[in-house]
Amino acid sequence: MTVLPDDGLSLAAEFPATTHEQWQRLVAGVLRKSNKDVKGPQAEEALSTALEDGLRTRPLYTAHDTAPPPGFPGFAPFVRGGRPEGNTVGGWDVRQRHATLVGDAVLGDLENGVTSLWLTVGPDAIPVASLARALDGVYLDLAPVVLDAGQEVEPAARELLRLYEERGVAREAARGNLGADPLGHEARTGEESAFAPVAELARLCAEQYPGLRALTVDALPYHEAGGSAAQELGASLATGVAYLRELTEAGLSVEQACAQLEFRYAATADQFLTIAKLRAARRLWARVAEVSGAPAAGAQVQHAVTSPVMMSRRDPWVNMLRTTVATLAAGVGGADSVTVLPFDHALGLPDAFARRIARNTSTILVEESHLARVIDPAGGSWYVERLTDELAHAGWEFFQWIEGLGGPAPALRSGRLGEALATTWAARSAKLAKRREPITGVSEFPNLAERLPHREPAPVPPSGGLPRVRRDEAYEALRARSDAHLAATGSRPRVFLATIGPAAAHSARTTFVSNLFQAGGIEPVTDGTFADSGATEVCLCSSDTLYEEQAATVAAELKAAGASHVFLAGRPGQYTDVDAYVFAGCDAVAVLSATLDRMGAS
Repeated sequence: MTVLPDDGLSLAAEFPATTHEQWQRLVAGVLRKSNKDVKGPQAEEALSTALEDGLRTRPLYTAHDTAPPPGFPGFAPFVRGGRPEGNTVGGWDVRQRHATLVGDAVLGDLENGVTSLWLTVGPDAIPVASLARALDGVYLDLAPVVLDAGQEVEPAARELLRLYEERGVAREAARGNLGADPLGHEARTGEESAFAPVAELARLCAEQYPGLRALTVDALPYHEAGGSAAQELGASLATGVAYLRELTEAGLSVEQACAQLEFRYAATADQFLTIAKLRAARRLWARVAEVSGAPAAGAQVQHAVTSPVMMSRRDPWVNMLRTTVATLAAGVGGADSVTVLPFDHALGLPDAFARRIARNTSTILVEESHLARVIDPAGGSWYVERLTDELAHAGWEFFQWIEGLGGPAPALRSGRLGEALATTWAARSAKLAKRREPITGVSEFPNLAERLPHREPAPVPPSGGLPRVRRDEAYEALRARSDAHLAATGSRPRVFLATIGPAAAHSARTTFVSNLFQAGGIEPVTDGTFADSGATEVCLCSSDTLYEEQAATVAAELKAAGASHVFLAGRPGQYTDVDAYVFAGCDAVAVLSATLDRMGAS
């Protein structure tokens, strides 16, 4: 809000008032310079960006872009935060994940900024019998512990409770989450789980351990299966409602049942979408609590995890940038706890350096950038408020669709939920293949000469249910074919870049095709002649004007010199002896895969 001085002087008083229509006319004038003849709302639409779930980001938001009042922090509908003080007291909870027993890694994290532990427990991770060793030296009354034990949740939970008793931790001092999530486990593995033991754990926590929660509503299985932000919201909401029904049927009050749930969401490098998603999630759960008769219990506790889907195996150092933006978004969005996956997460078990960078990401944002000192800093932004509202509606619609199928369990078992997620991922995969959604270091600016850091294999994650996807998977498969060819023959597949005219005429397209071919592990050769290059295929690079004059002649000469396939960098035309065209927006994955096929890189 702008506060005017006592004399009422406004700095904008000397300027004439402007209208939205005037701005649209200015936009149209700029677009005409790029040969786009659009007017009025169409000019604004030309600058809009399509998101998933049918949403669009417009170039300009004003006070006319209304959204429901977000309320105040700590009060329903909790859009601005579940607590009145937000994360201003000490910042968010820095939660580090551990899937194996690695020396003193747990204590090292706690001594250097981590404030809670997330332990993966199971036969392929930390065995239940080794839980005491994993927590050796940990002050359990100071460091909250969150379990992720799948089918072994009951013995793991009992073992943790035993450790509390053995080490003299008062029941009211125990903090954390036992991690029961039968529907999440079914989404991961396809295995059904009985809810009765979970209900018993929830009753025990409600009656004897006020600082412990029994259940996690994990939305990561749906995110990692390729789901959109709204699908992630809808699936988590449906799961939360299913648990609420089970717990109240088991004898807990609505207030007690709500207090047993913690929600886990993915934080991506799309910072505004992540901010809006976390805000929308709180609003949606507040609505569930309201209609359940406990509006005051609707403050959703959120655990944000930097997205595994966005983590790349090639050029993994870029993952530091991705996780930093995602952590910033999670903090601004009001997450109570944040887990930053190490930059080498996709390669295997993280080393000490990767764990240090992960925990320091939160430390720098909290302690140096003071990100947590302002409650809901994005609140009041017309764009963020509108996006929050639109995403909440889209998430609620998907929630209703799941409810219409009978709830999350029937939706999973019928395959309908998996099909919906697969459809979303197929549409996104097409954008990735066409590099409309670029991946730095993978589909853009790849480095064929890089040496990846070696990491020990991580435990095999649960499987058998929904698939786990990654943004880089199509390009990773191409690079793996190139690596195999290199190992077998001593050289990578190659393509010769035949430039026509001066550097000013061909440098832009030469750079473009160099990036494109390297994304598939194909080495571009620019020096010397085609005969000396060792390549069997060639790509012409020049300007449209020079193509008209020389492309057909040069292509014919290259074919005569032994080129088996001739590309042209530019929009498709009618040039003799040119076999294919590569251009911005072409299906890069299809082009590269077919090229590797012809080169014998299988």
